[in-house]
Amino acid sequence: MSSSTVLPAAREHSAAAGIACVVGGIFFLTLSDANAKWLGASYNPLQILFLRAVIALPFVMTLAVWLGGRRVLYTTHLGLHLTRGAINVVSACCFYLGLRALPLAEATAIAFAAPLFVTALSVMILKERVDGRRWLAVLAGFAGVLIVVRPGTDAFQAATLLPLTTALLYAVMMITARGISRGEGMLTTTFYIVLGQLVCSSVGLPWVWQTPAMADMPYFAGVALFSTLGLALITQGFRIGPASVVAPFDYTGLIWATILGWIFWREAPDAYSYLGALFIAGSGVYIAVREARNKSRAKRRPKR
Repeated sequence: MSSSTVLPAAREHSAAAGIACVVGGIFFLTLSDANAKWLGASYNPLQILFLRAVIALPFVMTLAVWLGGRRVLYTTHLGLHLTRGAINVVSACCFYLGLRALPLAEATAIAFAAPLFVTALSVMILKERVDGRRWLAVLAGFAGVLIVVRPGTDAFQAATLLPLTTALLYAVMMITARGISRGEGMLTTTFYIVLGQLVCSSVGLPWVWQTPAMADMPYFAGVALFSTLGLALITQGFRIGPASVVAPFDYTGLIWATILGWIFWREAPDAYSYLGALFIAGSGVYIAVREARNKSRAKRRPKR
């Protein structure tokens, strides 16, 4: 059997496995958000995040040491990791607060504007070049955000600004990741994200803490374990599958959020929310695919 028949089959298998990991990971992340929405009616977001980190950290640390040894817990960027942890806490708090007032699918759709902010901020902060087609995709995505949020109309809710803030802060967190040396891999970054979340969420805890009811502990465990499992699967999906193939499947989260929102809260987003979500998802998919193709072409280009 020739290599020309083996290699395409191997690529197809890795792409299928990567897609399966991303779809599964996004499903678990949406389950985590659904648990957080349920808890948000009774608990402060800081407490939810603190207990999420407390429960998740032992699992993340064990996994990191098991896969990479104790050296993965070493960092030369502790201050930057803590800064990113603080940004992550504020970002997640905004999202959890938004879930109190908004349907799960609507909050999820707005938060998916994060890749649009990443593209815009990479130009303003990192001085990266973005071609005209990607700028058009960014503008189309922000048009989708306006369709969902509908400022200036009777349908506008101030709560929609919360997941939008989440998207912006998440983009800032992704941009700051460029300051971490390449010597620190995914395991180190994941460990310090959870550790930073634990440290930063504990600062305001004395003012918001209330003893959790035993009946609510499975929901706290669900937030932690589903989010950890989801992030692990998504990371694995992008590791084994081509980014241009697996990235669009991030947006299956809109499907899961719509289904879970209807099952547990009988939420049914209106036509404007669906239309806006379509613009946001389409723009995000286009940006991800085009960026992956540009990187692939750059790698293939002969050096002079």
